[in-house]
Amino acid sequence: MARRILWAALALTPAALVARYAFDIDETVLFVLSALALVPLAWLIGEATDQAAQHTGPGIGGFLNASFGNAPELIIALLAVGDGLPRVVRGTITGSVVSNVLLVLGLALFLGGDGELDGRSLRLQLGTVVGAVLLVLVPSAVGWHGGATHHTLYLVTLPVAAVLLAAYVAITVANLRIHRRAIELAEPVEGTWPLNRALATLAVATLATAFVSEVLVHSLRDFGRAVGLGEFFIAVVIVALVGNAAEHGGAVVIARRGNVRLAGEIAVTSSMQVAVFVAPAVALLSWLAGPALPLSFRVVEVATMGGAALLALAVVAGGRSRRWTGALLITAYAAAVVAYAVS
Repeated sequence: MARRILWAALALTPAALVARYAFDIDETVLFVLSALALVPLAWLIGEATDQAAQHTGPGIGGFLNASFGNAPELIIALLAVGDGLPRVVRGTITGSVVSNVLLVLGLALFLGGDGELDGRSLRLQLGTVVGAVLLVLVPSAVGWHGGATHHTLYLVTLPVAAVLLAAYVAITVANLRIHRRAIELAEPVEGTWPLNRALATLAVATLATAFVSEVLVHSLRDFGRAVGLGEFFIAVVIVALVGNAAEHGGAVVIARRGNVRLAGEIAVTSSMQVAVFVAPAVALLSWLAGPALPLSFRVVEVATMGGAALLALAVVAGGRSRRWTGALLITAYAAAVVAYAVS
């Protein structure tokens, strides 16, 4: 029954696009409609990724899910830059990193129960997130002391962004080598989709997610005014969760099916990609979409990103999944949301 409802709910995607471009619909309604439309799209991406992972193994499957899921994240960020919403962009990046390693990984561990994780892969990627946070401390700290111009902060950002992108390429190559043998050993069960069908579904669902995300960004300000929430909180919590709905929904669905290894890969790989690919890519491409975007984060943003990565690193260090560690991560995410609300 649930699957039938989700398949039917895919009709929300054309409904959101028609409402945006063909009718004069209230912006608050558009925000809610586009957010709801992303839920079945997230499920579809999770379903297609699970099917692809039957051919490639969990490591490559997690990489595919995070890669397809973060394409809309990059689009959302560039659209927000073009709309003159720098705090929304940085808030969305912060919320994406934190929600993936605390909320999504926590839900995966809690729902998946006791099981085995790929500790080597997860430690490598979470260590990369910690390193990325340390790097963005450079332009962030310059901004904290005041007096630095926007241009100066962007000049400091450029070498940091270049190093992050180089690290992303190196880490991705190393991580794919770790999982290379899994492709050779993977034996799809009967009824699994052909790999071409799974990849085509991923591509189409991701493209649809990008269009729906555009509706979401352009209705954000009016939604904030209507519900009385600040732009930063909407970005760091609501937009981050909705913008990453593909990875979030995919990880939760897969964890409920008992594949906690793949669910953990999705959550952590997504966080790593946001920190070392999406963030620097947005910074380098921002001058094409609008004002150049420095990677200058506030103290609460840097603290929660670094703290989340370190806590998750401690949780997965032993290579085992346990429900109580999942509950711990979820509780930590709730504490981060409170910090964003009062900051």
